[in-house]
Amino acid sequence: MNNNELFEALALVAKEKGIDEDVLIEKIQTALTIAIKKDYPKSENVKFDIDIKKGKFDVCIGKSVVGEVEDDANQISLEEAKKISKKYKIGDECTVKLNTRHFGRIAAQNAKQVVKQGIKEVERNQLIEQWGSLQNEAVSVRVAKVEPETGNVVVEINGSEVTLFKGDQIPGEEIYTGDNIKVYVSGVSANDRRPTLRISRTHNNLIKRLLENEVPEIYDGVVEIKAVSREAGQRSKVAVFSNDENVDAVGSCIGPSRSRISKVCEEINGEKIDVIVYSDDPKEFIRQALKPAEVLDVDIPDGELHACFVTVPDNQLSLAIGNKGQNAKLAARLTGFKIDIRPESGFYEG
Repeated sequence: MNNNELFEALALVAKEKGIDEDVLIEKIQTALTIAIKKDYPKSENVKFDIDIKKGKFDVCIGKSVVGEVEDDANQISLEEAKKISKKYKIGDECTVKLNTRHFGRIAAQNAKQVVKQGIKEVERNQLIEQWGSLQNEAVSVRVAKVEPETGNVVVEINGSEVTLFKGDQIPGEEIYTGDNIKVYVSGVSANDRRPTLRISRTHNNLIKRLLENEVPEIYDGVVEIKAVSREAGQRSKVAVFSNDENVDAVGSCIGPSRSRISKVCEEINGEKIDVIVYSDDPKEFIRQALKPAEVLDVDIPDGELHACFVTVPDNQLSLAIGNKGQNAKLAARLTGFKIDIRPESGFYEG
């Protein structure tokens, strides 16, 4: 434990990571406390004097000066105390220095691990502070490189490189170095190596933020996005509601000649977006969610079960269900209801 190399390494880490020296000292003290407790488990008063710049530290145990020692771990006789300093008298606290070289290998490893973990926590807090304003936002980023083996994409955000993992990319989308794309920042995650920003192009909230950017009525709060369901790369459904009876919520999102919704679709690789009207009435909401299919009737036997039976014209059955059940699945996610679709005749086509 008593080696300058440790402090040189810690000082370098502190400089590179921009970690405050006082914070680093706190983490070192935590590590040393654990290490000392392994060798001196009954000692209650452990003290430190650490100076990273000088590359040294003193570790001491405080013991009460007594006439007769009953607790060797926390008490010291007056005779022994005077060997350290003649000024001590009964009732004083005597500072007994420890030779840190006596700390065992296991204790040293324990201390190193705690310091490492402490630095990781500091890094994570710094990321949150640095990028906190970006959390839950859609941001424009430049693609720095594409990793051929993994398919992961590295982008630049505020001068830092962040990985957009393959699973967070829109299926079928081709991304190239130098491209400018929009990503949703869902937060800061900590893995075994280092904390990092978590970004995505498949997150439902990316649709929300892109619509906010294109639709002033949403940004101003006149139109609200109540729910979003999404099959990234294929289709999304967005339920909107107008707080002003004179403002058409769906029309505001689509825009003149579909200009607004088209811009959003372009940002997500041509993914189709259905904008529907939200309703507090579950039956009406389900009816709207199944568009473009026509719905004849919605039956909700038990509202607490969140399940319903929907009747559609025979020639609308395939449209209501959608390709590979996509329309029905998106409607179910949007409304929170399990939807059983039936044809008007009672017989399924084909």
